[in-house]
This record gives sequence, C-alpha cells and structure tokens, in this order.
Amino acid sequence: MAIASETPIKRLSFIISRQIRLLAGSSIVGLLVAVALLSLVWTPLPPAKMQIIYKLQPPFAFGVLGTDQFGRDVLSMLMAGCWNSLSIAITAVAIGGTIGSVIGISAAATRGIFETLLMRVCDVIFALPPILSAMILGAFLGSGRFTAITAIAVFMIPVFARVTLAAALQAWSRDYVLAARAIGNSRLTISVRHVLPNIINQIIVHAAIQLGLAILTEAGLSFLGLGVAPPAPTWGRMLADSQTYLGLAPWLAILPGLAIALAVLGFNLLGDGLRDFFDPRRS
Repeated sequence: MAIASETPIKRLSFIISRQIRLLAGSSIVGLLVAVALLSLVWTPLPPAKMQIIYKLQPPFAFGVLGTDQFGRDVLSMLMAGCWNSLSIAITAVAIGGTIGSVIGISAAATRGIFETLLMRVCDVIFALPPILSAMILGAFLGSGRFTAITAIAVFMIPVFARVTLAAALQAWSRDYVLAARAIGNSRLTISVRHVLPNIINQIIVHAAIQLGLAILTEAGLSFLGLGVAPPAPTWGRMLADSQTYLGLAPWLAILPGLAIALAVLGFNLLGDGLRDFFDPRRS
C-alpha cells in the first residue's frame, strides 16, 4: 500500500523539498561567509569608530542600519561581528571535531578497556557546559578569542566522539572491513583506508549542524563578556550592550538577534540538506 500510494508527483515534491533545504542552507551560509570576508577589506565605516554626535540614530537616518549608543555604525559592526562569530565557530568545530573523531575511530578500532576509558573521559568533558568551561578558563587565561575557541572546542570533542564511535562501529561490522581483516591489514590501516572514508559524510553533516550551535554558544559567551575583547564587535556583545536601550533603540537588539538566528538556521538547513544528499536510504 505504501509503495502504491507513492505517486510520481509526491516523489518529485519530496526530492524538490530536499534540494530546497540544501539550496537554502548553502545560500544563507554562503552569504554569511561572503559578508565575513568582505568585512576584512571593507565596511561602510570603521566598526570601532565612535561619533557621539550621531548616537542612537535610527536606520536610514545615519547609515543603513543606524548607530549605537556611541555613534558606531551598526551595519559595520554586524559585518565585523559576522567574521568574529564565523571564525571562532569554524575554528572551534574544526579542532573539536578532529580530536573527537580521532577518539571515536580509535575507540571503535581498539574496543575493550581503551574504548570504555575514552568514553568515560568524554562523559566528564560533556558534563561541563561550554559557558561553565569558558568561565573556568577565563579565570586562568582571561577573556578573549582563545578562551572562546577553547571552551567551544572542548565541548565539541565528546559530541563528535560519540557520533564517530557509533558510525565507526557500524563500519567495522561491514563485509569490506571483515575482508580487510582477513587479509591481515592492521587496525590502523583499516581505520584509515576503510572506516574513515565510509563515515566521513556523517562527520561532515554533524559538523555543519554543530556550527550553528557553536555560533549560538559564541554569542552567549560574548554576551557574558567571555568572547572577543572590545573594541572588536561581536553579535553577542551587541545584544548585551543593547539591553539598556531596548525601549529607545530596539534595532540595537533586533538586528544582531536576527543575524544570530539567520546563521543558526542556515547551518541547520545545510546540515539537514547534506544528510539527505549523502544518505542513499532517503533518496
């Protein structure tokens, strides 16, 4: 009944919906990356330039998106904040994802006590939220980019370790791995040549989704003053600074909030689209 009810029109609409998610996510992420790279060479005004005489100007009164309480151009700050958010999130996910994936693949290859020990270490790390980790690191290292990257990366390690372990264990039960073991290949060789290439798609999909969480976490750290040090603008600090002026200048909170929401939505759509693209069972 289920097969007969799946008409060509329904099949086509399902395929198009999958492609729309991937296209929408790619477009949003591509736009954010383009804005971030553009901010390195051009912004309407220097993001840190203060013009007190033009403070709290609404959008289009002075600049496209107005000014903040110090007369700084909001559009320029959003563009520069895009670079700070993306660079921290991508670096943290790359570091945490690499370390976590190595741990997961190693645990799947060795099993036994080593697997149990690695997973218990990951459980301990996973028990500490990134905000708390950043506060602990900030007490020793001070706030800044390094603290934010380290806190997010440490949180990502157990996340990727668990996902990679589950995928690698499935790969180790496949016939091609059994055949590789039968001809005498070492566990390291099998992990690198056979297991990793067959689970890399799952790691990429998970990384895309975790990038959205990393951006949200970075915004939270900046909101608490644990992110990039001033005067470098970040979306989270823009939200924190706007609290006093919500009634007088609501755009100071709305605009960075929309930027964060758009970034998270883009990476989530990208991750969902990549999952559908890579998973043949959903084709």
